[in-house]
Amino acid sequence: METTRQNKISRLIQKDMADILQKEGKNLFHNVMISVTRVRITPDLSIARVYLSIFPSEKGEAVLLEIKKLHSKLRGLLGLKVGKQLRIVPQLDFFLDDSLDYIDNIDRLLKE
Repeated sequence: METTRQNKISRLIQKDMADILQKEGKNLFHNVMISVTRVRITPDLSIARVYLSIFPSEKGEAVLLEIKKLHSKLRGLLGLKVGKQLRIVPQLDFFLDDSLDYIDNIDRLLKE
């Protein structure tokens, strides 16, 4: 069960990371759409798990590796945005959210 504070910080990080990835993603990843689907934060607010949905999904793993390489830059940009609300910017862990691929696979199997 997440606390109210965890939920608020998760939403804040989700919104700001979406803005950052939208702006930075244009320059780094051409013809790839990245959206932040969910953010989960630990109870001590030190680690944020950021789940990304990447379209087209064929490029998902490659884009995720590039994002993980840019981890420190993205954390710094996030710190500039949330520096007034948070004392410590959490460590960011990025994961691929493949729930849309799973739903497409189920739909495809049901139609057969």
